[in-house]
Amino acid sequence: MKRLLCLILILVLSASLLAACGGSPASGSAGANEPAATPEPTPEPTPEPYNAQLLTGYEKDSSYPDNQRPVAIMFNNLIDARPQNGLSDAEIVVEIKVEGGITRLMGIFDDWSDLNKIGPIRSARDQYLKLIMPWQMLYVHDGQSVVVDYMVRDYDYDEFNLKQVGSFAWRERDRYNWAGKTNLATEHTEYTDGEHLAEFITDQGVDTFRDYGESTFFNFVDYREPARQLSGDEVSVAEQVTVQHSSSYRTRLTYDSSLNLYYMSQYYGSKTGYLDTVDQNNDQQLAFDNVVVLFTDIYTYPEYREKDLQYVDYDFGGYGYYIYGGKAERIRWVKGVPEQALRLVQMDGSTPYEINCGKTYLAVVDLDEFNSFACEALTTSEG
Repeated sequence: MKRLLCLILILVLSASLLAACGGSPASGSAGANEPAATPEPTPEPTPEPYNAQLLTGYEKDSSYPDNQRPVAIMFNNLIDARPQNGLSDAEIVVEIKVEGGITRLMGIFDDWSDLNKIGPIRSARDQYLKLIMPWQMLYVHDGQSVVVDYMVRDYDYDEFNLKQVGSFAWRERDRYNWAGKTNLATEHTEYTDGEHLAEFITDQGVDTFRDYGESTFFNFVDYREPARQLSGDEVSVAEQVTVQHSSSYRTRLTYDSSLNLYYMSQYYGSKTGYLDTVDQNNDQQLAFDNVVVLFTDIYTYPEYREKDLQYVDYDFGGYGYYIYGGKAERIRWVKGVPEQALRLVQMDGSTPYEINCGKTYLAVVDLDEFNSFACEALTTSEG
C-alpha cells in the first residue's frame, strides 16, 4: 500500500514540474528544432553626466557654488606687500608684468562668500581683465588704469567691476611684511574678506548668477579618467621652473614628487635670493598641480609712456609650456579679442590641449624674457 502511495505521489510531482517548465518537450522530441529563446542583452550602465568645476576641472560636490560667478581679486606683489593673505585659497593664480617691471598677482576663486582675509588689494590692469572678461567674473580691486576705464565702458562691464570696495574693506596700518617691517605705505594695507564682499554685492545689487554649463576655464582632462602623464620626444624635465618677468621679478616653481605639486617662491634680490611664497593666513606655501607659461609681446602703450602702462598682445596667440608631474611640454595658445576666452591648443594650432585637473599657476610673459625661462632637473648638493 505504501509503495502504491509513493508511486502516485511521484507521478503527481512529475506532472507539476512539467507544467511549471511550460511543458517543454524532451530532447529528441518533435519540438527540438524550434529556435532557442534569445536572452535579453544586459543594458550598458548610463554614465554619470560630466559635471566639472569651472576653474579646476574636478567634479562638483555638494559644497560647490554652482551657477555663481567666480571672483578675481588683484593682489599687490611689491616686496613690501609680501606675504599676502588668502592666495592659497585661489583655484588659479595669474602673474603678469605691469609698469616698472613689477608684477601683480590675480587670484581667481570659485566662491567669494566664504573667503578669509584677502589682500593687500591693488588696482586693476587691462591684461588681467581681458582674461576674465569672457567668463563675466566679478573683478575686485581698488582703482584702475585709464585703459581699464575705457574697457569697462566699451564692453559694458561696470556691474561686475567692483573697482572701489571702499567701506567694504579695511586698512591695517600696523601690518608687517616678510622682513618684519611695519609702518608700510598705504598701498600695502588694504584688505577685504567674504563677509565684506557679500555686503558689497548686496548693497550694489550685483548680479552673481551665471550658468556655465559644461564650460571650463581650461580644457581639462575628464575627472572620470586618469591624469595625463607627459611623455614623448618633445617633453623635457621640469623639476625646477624659473619664470622671469623682469630682471627683478622672478618666480620659481619647485616640484615635489611625493605630493605631485609645484611649490612657489619669488625673488627678493641678489642678497636674499628666493623665498617661499607663503599665505599669511595659514603659513602655507602656495602649491599648484599645473603650471602654464605663455609667451607674447609686452610693451608700453605708445599713448601712455609717461605712466608706462603695459600692453599685452593677446590678438595673435603664441607659444608656451604646460608643466605637470616634473615634465614640460611645448604648446600653443590662442585668444583674440577681449570677449574670446583663452584656449590652449596642440602644436598644430587647432586641436584643443588638455591639462590635468587641479590648481594652476598661469604666467603671461614677455617674449624678451624667453631666454631666461628655465626648466631644469633638481640637483642635490653633496657633503
